[in-house]
Amino acid sequence: MLDEPRQLMMTLTLDMQAADLHIGEAEFYRLCQANQDLRLELSAKGNLIIMPPTGWDTGHRNSTLNHRLVSWAEKDKSGLVFDSSTGFILPNGAIRSPDVAWVLRSRLEAINPNPNKFLPLCPDFAVELRSANDRLLDSQAKLEEYIDNGLRLGWLINPKDNVVEIYRPQHATETLPLMSALSGDPVLPGFKVDLAKVFS
Repeated sequence: MLDEPRQLMMTLTLDMQAADLHIGEAEFYRLCQANQDLRLELSAKGNLIIMPPTGWDTGHRNSTLNHRLVSWAEKDKSGLVFDSSTGFILPNGAIRSPDVAWVLRSRLEAINPNPNKFLPLCPDFAVELRSANDRLLDSQAKLEEYIDNGLRLGWLINPKDNVVEIYRPQHATETLPLMSALSGDPVLPGFKVDLAKVFS
C-alpha cells in the first residue's frame, strides 16, 4: 500500500580489515559498475560503505542545488560541477561521492584524468545534504575528511536540525540557520544560494 510506512534504511559499513580483505581502486570501480543501483564509497581504511537511496525530497533538493551551481558555473567557466554519482579519490585513499561538487578546470587540465574512471583529487567545493538515513557524526566526519584532503569550502546542509555548517581550511566550523543565504566567495566568486527558496 502506498501509505504504508517503510522501515528506515541506514548506511552500512563493512569492516574489510577484520575480514582480511582488501578492495583496491580497480576492484572498487568494477564493484560500482556491477551494482549501479547502490551508492557506494570506500573509506581511507578500505572499508566498504553502502548507502541506501535517498528519499524523493532529498533527491529533489540535491537536484536543485546542483542546478543552481551549474547555472553559476556556466557563466563563470572556471570549473566543472559534479553530481553524487561521481567518485573522487582523495589523497588519503578514500573514494567519496559528495552530493554536489565543483573542481577548478585548471586542476582537471593539469592531470588530464581518464573520463571513465574516478577523479584522482579532492573537490575544491562540496555539499553534503543530510538525509534521514545519515548520521550527523558521519556527515560531519566526511566534511572534515574533505577539508583534510584539500577541500577549500564545504557546506553540510542539515534540514533535520535546521542548520548549515560551513567548513573552511584553518577555520572553525561556522553554524548558520537552515534558511540562510549562503555565499561561495571567495572560492566560487559570486555564487549565492538562498536556502529559504530551496527548502520552501
